[in-house]
Amino acid sequence: MRFGAAVLRSYKDPFAVEEVTLNAGPAEGEVLVRIAGCGMCRTDLAVRRSAGRSPLPAVLGHEGSGVVVETGGPDTGLVTGDHVVLSFDSCGRCRSCLGGAPAYCDRFAALNLFGGRPENAARFTDAAGRPLAPRWFGQSSFAAYAMVPARNAVRVDPSLPLALLGPLGCGFLTGAGAVLNTFGAGPGDTVVVLGAGAVGLAAVMAAAAAGAVAVAVDRHPERLALAEKLSAVPVRSDSADLPGHIRRLTDGGARYALDTTGSARLINDALRALRPTGHLGLVARLHTALPLEPGTLDRGRKLSHICEGDAVPGLLIPRLTGLWQAGRFPFDQLIRTYPLADINEAERDCEAGRVVKPVLIP
Repeated sequence: MRFGAAVLRSYKDPFAVEEVTLNAGPAEGEVLVRIAGCGMCRTDLAVRRSAGRSPLPAVLGHEGSGVVVETGGPDTGLVTGDHVVLSFDSCGRCRSCLGGAPAYCDRFAALNLFGGRPENAARFTDAAGRPLAPRWFGQSSFAAYAMVPARNAVRVDPSLPLALLGPLGCGFLTGAGAVLNTFGAGPGDTVVVLGAGAVGLAAVMAAAAAGAVAVAVDRHPERLALAEKLSAVPVRSDSADLPGHIRRLTDGGARYALDTTGSARLINDALRALRPTGHLGLVARLHTALPLEPGTLDRGRKLSHICEGDAVPGLLIPRLTGLWQAGRFPFDQLIRTYPLADINEAERDCEAGRVVKPVLIP
């Protein structure tokens, strides 16, 4: 089967939309999905800075949505014509997966970031017959079609705007899941969100949907204006005495904080802004040592890393689409669509902060 896909051939070159070949149909437990749209996530773009650990050439993309066109075997739980959102891969057999925590799968890095499932090697080839890297995050959905484990695919209501749903599989899932799953925020709680990008604004929307008060911290006035539109209290990240300012806004300190920036200064400020027993969650990958200032973890405060919003995608994605249908999680307001052929423009706009969430349409 041949179709168009955006191929990244080197860490410095632009994407190239090329014809690729899928050399086999779905194996047992897999489904072939015609992609309706795929979000561009900063994790895709971070491949350029991965120091050679992510194999290239590859088709990236891990926020896909589309229609099932073929299934492998009778036990996928899906049928041709189903509308699905694609999320991260997991083995389904380790202690974390069996314990309902697939984001902490023992094979998460191998399956999603650094090579995929070994049985999938060389299933994709380019027009010259040269192999492409095994699928990215179980998807490689910067393409017209994606072959995915059925475990990755979450059936959704066919009345929903399918092309826009892909980011619910990762970026929006991460921010919303941190608030709804990890924190369990509810009425009377306060949630400080550091960084008003796609993940941060998803957290803001989830906090509002849960009845909590969100405080959004960012340096860009236009992002703060958008956060305020989504019911957050906006705060400039360069505000004088940021921890004190947040404590005053939150009646003595926030219950929860979520950092999406990886900034050591903001992480320390957020810890100081927490009330006793408060919880700061980190979702950004740290590339250097994190110095914590004296006193920041006093009085029962805690710091943890959150992967994929602690989500079971098959549970959280339907919850988020239900909130959207109720007008309480307006994620579509964060999206700008681009033809797949304009993937390099979408990347430039994403890196420059001109768009919160690009979605590519094959």
